[in-house]
Amino acid sequence: MINAEAEQGTLASRAGEVFSRYRDGHTEAMADLVAMLTPILWHTVRAQRLDKESTEDVLQTTWLALVRSAESISDPRAVLQWLIVAARREAWRVMRGQARQVPYEIADDAVATPESEQPDNVVLRGVSESVLWAHVAELPERCRTLLRVIAFADRPDYPELARSLGMPIGSIGPTRGRCLAKLRASLSADARWELR
Repeated sequence: MINAEAEQGTLASRAGEVFSRYRDGHTEAMADLVAMLTPILWHTVRAQRLDKESTEDVLQTTWLALVRSAESISDPRAVLQWLIVAARREAWRVMRGQARQVPYEIADDAVATPESEQPDNVVLRGVSESVLWAHVAELPERCRTLLRVIAFADRPDYPELARSLGMPIGSIGPTRGRCLAKLRASLSADARWELR
């Protein structure tokens, strides 16, 4: 069982506090909430195999839905789970629409490269990232989903993740460890991968 002090530091509770400020009339708090939760939502939607542009559209629709539904969320601490579920549902809706179109492969471009970097650094990082994401794509679906969400949370909120991912809370840490071990083994066997 999680005590109240541990609960206060979770992403869900921090998001809930910011969301409460927004509902109390501090409209600038929405920008803080967007900055705090967009990385997790981005990877939640990308895990559904949508391209970058479609993911951006899904996120915009999800945030607009939150603004429209803000008063209907009874517990502000539920805002993280609400957003994850809403983003997934919107991604599925978009995917159904795309299924009627010509299918294509999606390259995973999870991290944008700043334009200010030197060209040789950009090329080297691009190669490393493409090798990394190629190996992530070979992991089982459960591993890919878990790693994408956890990788971008500074302090993962395990109870909230357990609910949103449909996993027992006690299995998140061990599953993450096994997934990372598989990824490490796969990368170390690839001559293109260089540890930095």
